[in-house]
Amino acid sequence: MTNPSRVAFTVFGKDIYWYGVLIAAAVLIGIFICLRRAKRYGIKQDDLIDFALWAIPVAVICARLYYVAFEWDMFKDDPVRILRLWEGGLAIYGAVIGGVITGIVFCKARKISFWSLTDIAAPALVLGQAIGRWGNFFNQEAYGITVTNPNLMWFPMAVKIDATNTIHYATFFYESFWCLLIFAFIMLMGKKFKHRGDCFAWYVMLYALERALVEGLRTDSLYIGTVRVSQLLSALLFVGLTAFMVWRYFKEKRTGVLVGAAPYFAQCPRDFDIEDGPQTEAVTADETEDGGESSGNDAGDDEDSSKKKDETKSGECESCADTEKACEESEADKGSEGSPKS
Repeated sequence: MTNPSRVAFTVFGKDIYWYGVLIAAAVLIGIFICLRRAKRYGIKQDDLIDFALWAIPVAVICARLYYVAFEWDMFKDDPVRILRLWEGGLAIYGAVIGGVITGIVFCKARKISFWSLTDIAAPALVLGQAIGRWGNFFNQEAYGITVTNPNLMWFPMAVKIDATNTIHYATFFYESFWCLLIFAFIMLMGKKFKHRGDCFAWYVMLYALERALVEGLRTDSLYIGTVRVSQLLSALLFVGLTAFMVWRYFKEKRTGVLVGAAPYFAQCPRDFDIEDGPQTEAVTADETEDGGESSGNDAGDDEDSSKKKDETKSGECESCADTEKACEESEADKGSEGSPKS
């Protein structure tokens, strides 16, 4: 087995590492996915961008602090090393904790649904993990115990570690592949989820299952005494969320009442049809360009039509108490688009 260089390229004599390149790529792809999902979950793209500007740096800082807290012996003699993120040492649970705290504060300040925000972010987060784990490959970290069976000494089942010249289980790859499966599951099944927060809950539960199993193979786990921190936390999260989902299922089956709020797209489906959105906007733009030829009667007809749509869709959203404000904002935007410019 031959491993590639940690350095992706060099700029003005400064080495740029694959670890940083992959993390940056994961962030950019994640933002793109979130923006694509924003409309369906009733959150403005501008709010998502503002959230990302806060959440990304906070998540990176918390991921680093989480790692440093459990590996303090590595940094106590050289604290400046804490700033050398390109050397590796980011803990995903620290990043998630930082993102959740930021999300709670942000949603309270902007008066938007926290669980809708987590549903938007869940697939972006897990895909980012799938990409970022390959940074561990280039840094030769997050690998497993030594492989002794010659039949298993092939990539990506195993990976060679140059520092020890030994073959180890490629646990980074196992997690990357599992995260890709979680991403596919959420993207395929997301429209069928009945509750706000389900995308995030499934992400945490499925990831926790994998981490609880694979963590036992790793040689660089963070410990409290003799207990692997991530393995214990993952096991608790998986058991707790599984128990909650089972309890919720039987309670809803018994009472016939939904526990928690429904996803925003289920409450206002016409307002948040992503596939129709771009087409509608394009038609509106074409109509606007020809608007100079519209007569006063046409303008009146458009206004009457807009009013009827407002009344109809307002009735659809009367039962959505917690989303009524966002529905009204969406209708106001649509009304303004439908009227010709003066």
